This record gives sequence, C-alpha cells and structure tokens, in this order.
Amino acid sequence: MEELRVGDHTKVLIQAGLPEELVPPRMDRSRVAILTQPAVTERAMTLARLLDEQGLLVEVVGLPDREEAKTLDVAVSVYEALASFGLSRHDTIVGVGGGAATDLAGYVAGTWLRGVEVVHYPTTLLASVDASLGGKTGVNLAGKNLVGVFWHPTLVVVDTDLLANLPGSLIAEGMAEAYKAGLVGDPDLCDLLGSQGLSAPMAEVVRHAAGVKARIVEVDERESDVRAYLNFGHTVGHAVEFASSLSHGESVAVGMVAASAVSERVMGFDVVSSVVATLQKLGLPTRADGIDPARVADLLRLDKKRDREGLRMVLLRGVADPVLMHVGREDIAAGLEAVGL
Repeated sequence: MEELRVGDHTKVLIQAGLPEELVPPRMDRSRVAILTQPAVTERAMTLARLLDEQGLLVEVVGLPDREEAKTLDVAVSVYEALASFGLSRHDTIVGVGGGAATDLAGYVAGTWLRGVEVVHYPTTLLASVDASLGGKTGVNLAGKNLVGVFWHPTLVVVDTDLLANLPGSLIAEGMAEAYKAGLVGDPDLCDLLGSQGLSAPMAEVVRHAAGVKARIVEVDERESDVRAYLNFGHTVGHAVEFASSLSHGESVAVGMVAASAVSERVMGFDVVSSVVATLQKLGLPTRADGIDPARVADLLRLDKKRDREGLRMVLLRGVADPVLMHVGREDIAAGLEAVGL
C-alpha cells in the first residue's frame, strides 16, 4: 500500500483491494449515500454491505454512464434521493465509478446542505490518476464542466487489482491523463510510458501521475496559477470531446497533439513526433478526422481559459516545463491542422 496526500484535504490510498476503514472515522456520521454507475454496481453493493455491517444506514443511488451522468437534471434527481434518505451535513457521499461519477458525486456533495463529506472509489484509471483528485467538480452545460465547485474528497481509494483487470480501452483512456501528468511534471513517467506503453506497471503509473497532481494542487488549489498546467491538451481536447463521440481520454490525446504542435510553433520545442509516438503506443488517437471543425471552433470560444485578451493554452517549453499563455488565431489554427481539423 502507498499513501499520498493532496494538500491538507485528501488522503489517497493506492493498494490492492479495499481498505479496512472504508470511510474516514467519525462519530457523528449515521448515513452514507453511494452514487454509482451501472457497470460497477457490484462494487457499490459490496461497499454498501460492508458499511451496513459497520452500523451505518446506506442508500445506493444510480447514475447514468459516462458524461450522461454530468447534467443538472441528474444532479437534481440525486438531491431528491438525498432528501428522501435524510442525508445530513454530518453524513457522507461516496462516489463509485469513473471520472463522470466522481465529478457528479463531488459536485453534489459540495452543494448539498452547502457541503458534506465526499469519498471516492474510482473504478477507471482515468478517474484514479486525475478526475477523483484535486477537488474540481462539475457538470456540463453548453460546454464541458461549465458549472461546478471546488470540493475536496477526504479519502480516495485506488484499487490496483481492479484497474489491472479493466478492458484495454479504459486503460488506454486513463493512460492519456497519466501521460499528460508526465509531460507537465514528471519526465520519468514519460520515459516509462514511452518505453513500456500499456504494459507499464499499474501501481507505478498511478503513483507517478497522482503524485504530479498532488504536488501541483498543493501549490495552487483554486487554479489561479500553476494548476492550470494540468489542462495541457484539454483546451482542444474538451472541444473535440463535446463535438464528437470520442471519450474524454481519447479527446485529450488528440488535444495533446494539437497543444504540442502549438508548442513547437510558439516555444520552439520539438515535441510533436515523440508525443504522437507515445500516444500510438498507448493505443490512443492522434487525429480528429471526421469531426466538424466549425463546431470545435465554436466550443473553443466557450473555453474557461479565455479572457479579454483571447484564448490561453498550456504549452511546453520542455518536458515538465509548462507555461500558460495567450495564443493567436494562427497558432490555434496550426494546432487544429496538426490533428486534421
């Protein structure tokens, strides 16, 4: 077992199997609401049984799969379930599932009764190395994650046995976020993924990637400065995701190629070929062929990093040397051209 801390807020356990303490010990807790998705209902029910055996009242609330879970309508349905259950501000919400489930669980926890405890049991690699960590929550409205709050989990449990048995597509999707973490903060992780690809040891990948996020969030919790570096590849990636049927990880992979092309143009860092090679080794797309360029352009105009001076992108001056800066239309066009848009 390995233990990380994300600031003063979150303990992260990386281990094989479930911990003895399923939620942080508290004398005033009487109820736990588990929010979960269809594919991982068995895991949620196991947690519910174990918590029930510890004398807690447990309610399991179902969510739709993937991004369908991240809507205000779904949040309202969960609020209604919590009201019927009688969840108080001394109680706990547990998110079980992928990144969409942990995003929605965190958003609901941060807004229910102005904030109740949330614990995450991520069941995908993507959620384990990124979405469940750092306290950024949100739902989609007109664009990706445009409604949300910062609300940190007290505990995140990453079960490496569970992750090792995921379908290959879900492992590849999570590797996109892990590789992003390496590019902005861990050259050793880049080397590991570049050399071993999908065969890289799961516990080592999680430890490196989660460690990058933990270090950055500890310095900048509210994304006023360096935390924005974790958005490398997400500017174009989020737009591609919303405009297509690609998954989040696949879209971020495409976005990283675009951001690498802009980095070459603006910063002079020759990185596109190595990024493309690693992503291909991880089984991820590097182009956005067949996606409507006009729709992507419209979505880029809604990006949260846009201000009065224009669009800001995370670029690389080198591996583990990111910078957030404004980019011009021609720079953006070059990034989009690199991925076929």
